[in-house]
Amino acid sequence: MKMTKVGTVYQLSFMPRVFPVNCYFVEEENSLTLIDAALPYSTKSIINAARIIGKPITRLIVTHAHDDHVGALDGLKALIPDLQVSISFRDALLLAGDSTLLQNETNSPIRGGVPKNIQTQPDLLLKEGDLIGSLEVIFSPGHTPGSISLLDTRNHSLIVGDALQTRGGTAVSGMIKPLFPFPAFATWNKLIALESAKKLRSYKPSLLAVGHGKMLEHPGNFIDRAIVEAELKLQPENRRLK
Repeated sequence: MKMTKVGTVYQLSFMPRVFPVNCYFVEEENSLTLIDAALPYSTKSIINAARIIGKPITRLIVTHAHDDHVGALDGLKALIPDLQVSISFRDALLLAGDSTLLQNETNSPIRGGVPKNIQTQPDLLLKEGDLIGSLEVIFSPGHTPGSISLLDTRNHSLIVGDALQTRGGTAVSGMIKPLFPFPAFATWNKLIALESAKKLRSYKPSLLAVGHGKMLEHPGNFIDRAIVEAELKLQPENRRLK
């Protein structure tokens, strides 16, 4: 595991040179908020990283319920029984193993590794605008129907799960980057993902932290180019739907 710090954000990256899977600590005055839970074997490394920082993990926020973002969830909850676990009201269904679409959702299958054996139940179901410590919840669906992003209101650091990637090049969820195509294959709805990327850009983030790839400081131009690329690639699909 590799740990990198930018401001209030610590990136914990597993297999960073081969298949980077990231989770994050956001540092509060007396505690740490963990965003996502990486892979099943990540539990010990996450706990050790918190010890190095010297603050307890009190909250865990899941950006979306794919296997590589909830892998260590049960292990962490077993070691930290008071850990407050939260996820969007929509992706709580995925966390429970239910990939059924809701009546108002676009009829495209939910893709990616939907967990089947997670025992931990969330303590909080999140919605747009909720505040968890210093973090504001931004509803950013597309990769999954209930994906969320977290904005640090102190400095505009933005943790987006898989709404964007930087591995292989900055891309909106659903856009294939040949050097790292996997997040695209696991995306539920590319058009909705594009709208979410535009929404996230409007927050003018100072730091972009993603599920797969390095963090980017001053990421505005990178996000802008990724949005333009997605718009061009999705033009035929947009025309078909009109």
